[in-house]
Amino acid sequence: MKKLIFAASAALMAIPAGATYMQAPASAGDDIVIPDSTGFKFTEVKTVKATPVKDQNKSGTCWSFSGMGLLEDEILRKGGPETDLSEMFVVRNCYIDKAKRLMRLYGDCNFSQGGQIGDVLYVLDKYGAMPEEAYAGLNYGDKKHSHYEMAEAMDGYLKGVLRNAKKKGNHLTDAWLPGFIGILDAYLGKVPEQFTYQGKTYTPESYAASLGLNSSDYINVTSFTHHPFYEEFAVEIPDNWLQAKSVNVPMDEMRQIVDNAIENGYAVAWAADVSEGGFKWKEGYAIIPAELDEANMTDSEISKWVQLDDKARDKKRFEKKGPQKEMEITQEMRQKHFDNWETTDDHGMVIEGIATDQEGNRYYKVKNSWDTNQLYGGYFYVSMPYFLDKTISLTLHKDAVPKSIAKKFKK
Repeated sequence: MKKLIFAASAALMAIPAGATYMQAPASAGDDIVIPDSTGFKFTEVKTVKATPVKDQNKSGTCWSFSGMGLLEDEILRKGGPETDLSEMFVVRNCYIDKAKRLMRLYGDCNFSQGGQIGDVLYVLDKYGAMPEEAYAGLNYGDKKHSHYEMAEAMDGYLKGVLRNAKKKGNHLTDAWLPGFIGILDAYLGKVPEQFTYQGKTYTPESYAASLGLNSSDYINVTSFTHHPFYEEFAVEIPDNWLQAKSVNVPMDEMRQIVDNAIENGYAVAWAADVSEGGFKWKEGYAIIPAELDEANMTDSEISKWVQLDDKARDKKRFEKKGPQKEMEITQEMRQKHFDNWETTDDHGMVIEGIATDQEGNRYYKVKNSWDTNQLYGGYFYVSMPYFLDKTISLTLHKDAVPKSIAKKFKK
C-alpha cells in the first residue's frame, strides 16, 4: 500500500500489518517557509467557528483528533463555549475494544493505532467523554504525545497472549485483559470514575450528556462506484474495525455537501490520502498538478525532459510553485485510484472553510493536528481536484446535507 511513512511508523503494532492513520511527520528542523516562496495567495471566502489547532505529535491518532475537532466545532456552532475534549480518552477505549475483537477473531484482524473518525462517535455513545483537563493521557513523563514505546508494548503483549493461547488449545487466561489494561494505565493513566471540572462533578457519561451532542445526528459520506449510490456501505479499509457505514453519493454531490456545510456554519471531518507529492503541509497547500506534457514544453525544456528517468520526471511535476493546471478528476479515475492503492486512508483532519487563490481557484481550508509551526499555523488549503480524488470519507451533522441530496438516501 502506498503510504507516506516516517521513522518508527505507527504500523509497528499492526497484527497483521495494515493501514494506519498517520502520525505527525518528523520535524523539518529549522526550515521556515517564506510566504512569497510558495507562489500562492489565499483569500478566505467563508469559515466556521473553530477551536484551536492541536498536536498529535508522535502518535497515530489523527482520527481521534479530527473527530474531537469536529465535536468541539459543533459545540461552538450550537452556541456553547470553547471546549477542549480529551482525545486520549477515546483512544484508550478504542484500544480495549479492538483488543477484545482481536481475541474473538483468534488474532485474524488488524490491530493498530489507526482508526476512523466515526470511532469518536462510538466512544461518545458507549463510554462518554472527558475534558482534556481531566484526562490528558500523558502518564509517562513527556509533555507531548509519543506512542512509540506504548505501541510496541501492546504489540508484543498481544502477540504473546495469542501465541500462548494457541499453545493451550485456544484457551485464553482470565488475566490477559487486565494485563492489557495495565499497559494503558501505565502510559495513558487510569480513567477516574468521577472528576471535577469547572466546579461540577461528572462521570464520563454525565459529562458527555452535558455537551448537548447526539451521535445519531452525524453521518459518514463517501463516493465510490463499487457500491450503489445513495445506499450505505462499510468502506473497505483495514482501520474501519467497527465496519461503520457511509452513505455513497456521486463525487460532485460529495463536494456539494461540503460546500453547503461550510456555508451554513458546519465543520466537516475529512479522512483522506496525504501521501501525494502535491501535499505540501509545511507550505500550506495540497494540489494535484496535471501530468507534464511535451506538447506544452519549449525545445530546451524537452531536451532536458527526455534525459530524466520516471522518478525524476514525477518529482519535477511537483516543483512548480503557485496556481497551475491540475488533473481533471472523474468518478472513474477516483475509483481506480482507490482500487489500485494510489488513494489510501492516511489521515484525518477537519474542513473549516472555503478559500480562493489569486487566480480564483477554489480550495477548502483544513485544520490539521500537526502543531502550529507551519506557514498557516496548522492549517492548509486543499484544491478541489485534490479533494475529489483523495477523499476517503466525510463525517458531519446530517442537517448539513442539502435536502435535495438527503432525500435521495435509501433508508
